[in-house]
Amino acid sequence: MWHNEAMSPLPRKDVFCSRQQLEAKKLHRLNAMFAEVLPANCFYREKFSGCTTPVQSFEQFANFPCTIKSELVGSEDTVSARNRTWSDQKYVRFHQTSGTSGHPLQVWDTQDDWNWWMTCWKSIYSRAELQPGEPVFVAASFGPYIGFWSAFEGAVASGGRAISSGGLSSVARLELLRKTESKVLVATPTYALHLAEVAREQGYETSTSAIRCVLVAGEPGGSLEAVRQRISSAWGADVLDHAGATEIGPWGAGWLEHSGLEVLEDWFHPEFLDISTGRPAREGESAELVLTTLGRNGCPVIRYRTGDVVHPVWPTEQEVEAGRSPRVWLKGGILGRSDDMLVVRGVNVFPSAVENIIRGFPEVLEYRLIVNRAENLDVLSIEIEDRLSAPDRVAQELHVRLGLRVDVTNVSVGTLPRFEGKARRVIDNRKKF
Repeated sequence: MWHNEAMSPLPRKDVFCSRQQLEAKKLHRLNAMFAEVLPANCFYREKFSGCTTPVQSFEQFANFPCTIKSELVGSEDTVSARNRTWSDQKYVRFHQTSGTSGHPLQVWDTQDDWNWWMTCWKSIYSRAELQPGEPVFVAASFGPYIGFWSAFEGAVASGGRAISSGGLSSVARLELLRKTESKVLVATPTYALHLAEVAREQGYETSTSAIRCVLVAGEPGGSLEAVRQRISSAWGADVLDHAGATEIGPWGAGWLEHSGLEVLEDWFHPEFLDISTGRPAREGESAELVLTTLGRNGCPVIRYRTGDVVHPVWPTEQEVEAGRSPRVWLKGGILGRSDDMLVVRGVNVFPSAVENIIRGFPEVLEYRLIVNRAENLDVLSIEIEDRLSAPDRVAQELHVRLGLRVDVTNVSVGTLPRFEGKARRVIDNRKKF
């Protein structure tokens, strides 16, 4: 067990008194899942055919083979992921991933699975301090992607009053938000900022709205200090980060008082692997997050390599005794994805690190990264919409904080694309070489 980087205790007493009790609860749930899933799930029965269950410890479990996303994707003619456990009749919901990192993965959930989703969301909304009947405004279109559907129904399950804004323009959403006197806004970090920008153009000051909490997900921004502070300032509200995935579930949430994410270990078992070797990461290292679902038996993922790079920190026994949660904390939230890391003149850079710097300039409304390949190295250039038309100051800050000289150019306000869902700000020309 790692015990490093002491933090100020979070101001809540956890239901688990110790790390050991939490581990015992997870191990019980893992073995209960194996007992129900393995007899019926052809994918995992075959994958774990050489493994012994029930498992006696998580050290034993760490010897099971990992699951990667490409294994779960069936042929283009099929409509479900390969890790589905039961026959069609037991499933009541269909969703799919966005396909940003390959062929979309189609995932089905049973009613029990969906109830599990709601249990996880109750934990997230409790961190947002949602009150009975409080209006929750979900700023998204409702396509086949699970995130906003689960956030909407999670608000209902948590006792809130969920408000849908699917199909509305940003201006119409702002009008509805005002009329409903919504208290919690659910959006991607990018869209939360864009909505505030549109409001200013319409003469509406969002910092005086009824919104008291902005719950963000879909991008790393909720745990990037510059982005977090910018959203908080724009809306005059607290910011709560959340992380999840269609094929995994709503696995992480922060606190109103802290940037970063806590793995919801009641229902997810996390592991951390060295990005280069795939072996267990050493203490203090950034690592790839591996997750196992402990309750989604209709379409489970077991030892699933997420591709997310994180910096895990465990509390000491003294911190837990003082009131801090025993769950693992991800300092800085999701730092990036293992396949997104850029090597610019020998320096490793994640796009999220660039965003954290650029968002520190309130006059910069939007930006875009362009990556090219020259002499086996990644070359990074950046376009910004800067009200001051002074890109040199941004380039200087990037140089100071990243140790890189980056070509930064200014473009006219409104020329770069805006995003409602996950932002796609990186144009990767390396694939052309």
